[in-house]
Parts: sequence; structure tokens; C-alpha cells
Amino acid sequence: MYNSFFKRFFDFILSLSGFIILSPVFIFIVLFLSIANNGKPFFFQQRPGKNDQLFKVIKFKTMNDKKDIHGNLLSDSERMTPIGNFIRKTSLDEIPQLINVIWGDMSLVGPRPLLVEYLPLYDAEQKRRHNVRPGITGWAQVNGRNAISWRRKFELDVWYVDNLSFMLDIKIILLTIKKVCVREGINSEANITMEKFEGNK
Repeated sequence: MYNSFFKRFFDFILSLSGFIILSPVFIFIVLFLSIANNGKPFFFQQRPGKNDQLFKVIKFKTMNDKKDIHGNLLSDSERMTPIGNFIRKTSLDEIPQLINVIWGDMSLVGPRPLLVEYLPLYDAEQKRRHNVRPGITGWAQVNGRNAISWRRKFELDVWYVDNLSFMLDIKIILLTIKKVCVREGINSEANITMEKFEGNK
């Protein structure tokens, strides 16, 4: 009953309330990122949602589009802007995804929506992470986020799908608030963002 109705109900009420409360911060960040990124404060990208249905995830654009002499994008660390670095470290780049939750593409809690190109790389067990709506935060995020391996991340995602409940969602939200405050596990050891998933080797 919770997963089929009440989870979506709570998602809508909480995300709408959260967006209204955070709207001054939202506007402030949009203004600064518009200056830093030549009028492009947002980052849009297609991601797979529940049952592999594609949607456009919305995030604040924390990196610019600078390229090398060959026309290739520079590394993440070279493209990260000072304001973008602050927004990322404080997890403020996730605020626009409240709009995705309001629209129904995402949930507040669930497996994070990953790249479309990963879909054919999952094994049957890992693919079960798409049996529920993706989330702004999830069980993998409060148990290591980008600091853990892909295999472990998928194991945690599937565990969440099998154990989804109201109390688990509340626990994940509270742990997320704690981890944001201590800025734990935001980046992997080697990169600004998580290394790409290349399949089960």
C-alpha cells in the first residue's frame, strides 16, 4: 500500500513544500550560475526511470563547457567552477530534482538515476533497481555514495527495492541530512564524479 499510493503522495507533498521553502536559495543559485556558465544555470540529461522509462533529470550546472584545442571537453576538475564546486559539496545541485519529483519522474528516496548507456550493461539482478522510481537520495547514497564500488552500489539499490517501506525512507532521509552536513562520500577518490560503469568484469 505504501509503495503503490502513499509513497507518491508523500513525495508530492514534501517535494512541493521543500521547493517552496528553498525557492529563495534556488533563485540565488540560478543567478550566480547564470553568470558563471554564460546564462546556462541548469543541466538536463536523459536518465532511465521506473521500468526503464526515460525522462530528463534537472540539476544545477556545476561545470562549464570548456574544451581543449581538439574540441574535447576538459576533465571534470578543470571544468568545475568555484561556485559549482561549493554547490556540489553542499549537495545544493540536487535542489532542481524536486521538480522531477513533483512531476512524478522521481521519488525523494530510491536508487539514483544513472546514465542511459548503462542499461545494456546491467545483469538481471542489477536491472531490478528500475522496479521503483529513482530517487534524489537512496540507500546507496547513505552507505558510501561515490566512495563505494559500482557492484556494492547496485547491491544496496536492489536491497532497497526488496525492503522498501515508510520507515526505511524516513531513515534514509535523516541519514542523508546528516551526511550532507558532514559532506561525506560526495566524490570518489579519483574523480570529481563517479567513474563510469563499464559492466560486470
